[in-house]
Amino acid sequence: MSNKVKKILGIVLKVTILLLVAWVLYRKLNNHQNLLEFERLMLGLGTATVAITLSVVVALMFVNWLLEAVKWRYLCRYIEPISLWKATQSVFCGLTWAVFTPNRIGEFGGRVLFLKPRKRIFGVVAMGVGALAQLVLTSVAGSLSIAWFVNRFFDVSVFAGGALWLLAVLYAGFFLALYFNVRWIDGWIKRIGFLRRFHRFFEILTRYNRKELLIVFLNSLARFVIFTSQYCILMLVLIPGIDFVPMLLLIFILFFVQAALPTLDLFDFGVRSVTASYLYGHITDQDIAVMAIASCIWFINLILPAILGSVFVLKINFFGDSVD
Repeated sequence: MSNKVKKILGIVLKVTILLLVAWVLYRKLNNHQNLLEFERLMLGLGTATVAITLSVVVALMFVNWLLEAVKWRYLCRYIEPISLWKATQSVFCGLTWAVFTPNRIGEFGGRVLFLKPRKRIFGVVAMGVGALAQLVLTSVAGSLSIAWFVNRFFDVSVFAGGALWLLAVLYAGFFLALYFNVRWIDGWIKRIGFLRRFHRFFEILTRYNRKELLIVFLNSLARFVIFTSQYCILMLVLIPGIDFVPMLLLIFILFFVQAALPTLDLFDFGVRSVTASYLYGHITDQDIAVMAIASCIWFINLILPAILGSVFVLKINFFGDSVD
């Protein structure tokens, strides 16, 4: 394929992606009932409260994704050193791609396109380490919270409740052990016949020692605290009488369910809203406010960054090095 053809094809791909982003987002956001309900609820609080609350939540979104860019840059140091600005561009670009794919798997492709072509598969594996750290936190907090939820709101025997707690602890312990021994995955790949040919790409896992994995884990913990705080802020503002500890634990379950169910970011507001409404129905009758909050967080944390990331799609070179 000639350079001219590659250039034309690259332009066509970029324009197609941007038009698709614009069309689908317009279709999904136009007259979004939960977002309209959120707007109505916020307007009843006064201009100053609305401005401060939304400013804090949006600012936390930027901090969240900046931390992810720092993590991505750190994970890339054994593959291809990149600047923080380039890491930030790739993170937001990945979010644009994520909206079209189940469980945001397109984020991998959108992000690694900012690496050199021969480094991109290694980048997918490295990004998987960061995703695993986030999944470990979601799994640990979510599984333990589910054990609490079932024991608290369902009529289960002492034996069944204790067994559930034990299962949750074992489940959480497995994910923690797997993450801090991520090189196990490289060993498993060697033993699986049809995957053995891809072994060289997974050797990158053996380079991360436990100190480095701990740094990535703490970064992921900071992100976990941030997007948990976003939910807490909006709930305490819109549902001021809600009990804090149950509210917090139900947020952890919500994250767990979102991670477990395959869905598209564009349709994720439905999963979030229905799940949130069911869970919080056990501690509050403000189900409309809960669904509105879930939709608002969905828009601020995923859709808004995806819109911003569409700008960086223009910088991708599909067939060569990206522009710094």
